[in-house]
Amino acid sequence: LGNSSDLSFYTSTGDIINANVNVRLIENIFFKNSPLHDGAVIIEKDKIVAARCVLPVTENEEFPPHLGMRHRAAAGISELSDCTVLIVSEESGTVGYAKNGKLYTNVSKEDLTLVLSKDFKSDLLSN
Repeated sequence: LGNSSDLSFYTSTGDIINANVNVRLIENIFFKNSPLHDGAVIIEKDKIVAARCVLPVTENEEFPPHLGMRHRAAAGISELSDCTVLIVSEESGTVGYAKNGKLYTNVSKEDLTLVLSKDFKSDLLSN
């Protein structure tokens, strides 16, 4: 989820969507057999800008080795931008986020709602 950083380079690595954020569209994008399923979705304000985007991975040598590329990419883009990056573990289904290069794993729905509402102060969560 973009704040004020220019993410156009990363959106250009994927497929442009330019659609309103909604649950059914996100579920379809991340459906395991969807051609858009691999990679990141970039959301700015209330729009899904692009899907299947490639993000840079962290080069932090102290990054937890048990976490995969999805978590590495979330940490990486959050080191280079002011984005809040949501992560859903493909293996466990647990939710986390990355912000300012810091990774938060196993985050509760309530805590995630607080973070997002604080960061975006919009009706994004009501959709």
